Amino acid sequence: MTHFKTAAVLLSSFSVSHGFLSSRHNAAITTVRNRQPSHGSPVAATAVNGSTEAADSKETANHATLPSVDEFTDDTSATREEIIPPPAIDITATQNSLLRIAASTDRGQYATTQQKDNASQLLSDLEAAYQPTRNTDNDNDNDNTIPPQLAGTWTLLYSNTQLFRSSPFFLAGRSTCKTPTEADRFAWFCEMHRKALAVSNIGTVRQVISRTGRLVNEFEVKAGAIPFLSDFVRPLTYSGGLPVTIDGAIVSTADVTPNDGGDWEIYMDTVEIKGSNVPILRYILDRDESKLKSRDLSKLLEENVESYETPRPVLRTTFVDEGMRIVRDEDDNVFVYGRTSDSEEPTDYAGILPDFGVASLLEGFNDAVTKFYL
Repeated sequence: MTHFKTAAVLLSSFSVSHGFLSSRHNAAITTVRNRQPSHGSPVAATAVNGSTEAADSKETANHATLPSVDEFTDDTSATREEIIPPPAIDITATQNSLLRIAASTDRGQYATTQQKDNASQLLSDLEAAYQPTRNTDNDNDNDNTIPPQLAGTWTLLYSNTQLFRSSPFFLAGRSTCKTPTEADRFAWFCEMHRKALAVSNIGTVRQVISRTGRLVNEFEVKAGAIPFLSDFVRPLTYSGGLPVTIDGAIVSTADVTPNDGGDWEIYMDTVEIKGSNVPILRYILDRDESKLKSRDLSKLLEENVESYETPRPVLRTTFVDEGMRIVRDEDDNVFVYGRTSDSEEPTDYAGILPDFGVASLLEGFNDAVTKFYL
């Protein structure tokens, strides 16, 4: 044993003096010096013996803490930091907690600061647990093909900003802002826009995504047609309105191009109003000439305004499973969608009558009051 220790000391001195110890071995020496061996182990016994002999010899004390021969092998596991994976979360329970906040705040529209903070933490947990997989289900090599798990009809469940900002139209509008000041102005405009339309109720907001890369955003709105009856019939003092509403859906379309990182580049196409129940106006809005064809407008601007570039906003998918999809825009605003069907067909609004809803009102009155049937 004495001969072995003497040989180890001489070998170490020779290696150090000739620069044979690599930085990795030096790191191993530092690691061993800081390590606290467990009692009763061979390493602990060696350390105790080395400490005892150090009292008898200064030279031995200088080398008593040198690592054993095993420490100079190619195994560098002793110097590696152990990678501890994050604790697993209950995905379903986390989603249910998020949905409770969404349901109690009308998709986040009336959420308090505390509720938004809670939702933000739940979203971060889901995003941290998400492990995206590369799409291998496509039958062709078309990079524009949307993965099957993303295609279908999705309904907006929660957002930390105005719900209409999920539309490709507003995403493209934000993308035209080149400076933080312009972005702040756009955010202020969106806030004022919602306040100006506070008399309207936002209905279903959905996205229909096809595997060919087409995105259709449907934003349904309802507003009172006659909000204050006394303004029209003077003898009446009743300040309420009639159960007659103006309905419609703002439908915007775009092409989406996925990239390797999971982001989607959006190329805005058209905006139109569908399903209006206003007589005469419905006929005008259904005409193709009433569509806002943004690509034609962008082409005109590019030809006449040197600094103009067609906006192509980006959406990041940060979580998706069989029932939920989370995306973020360039301002990190979050939009949480729930899958409602696998259908890739946009909503057909042709069956809505342009009558302010009077027909359904009279039908309901007859069923509840007069009960007159032919």
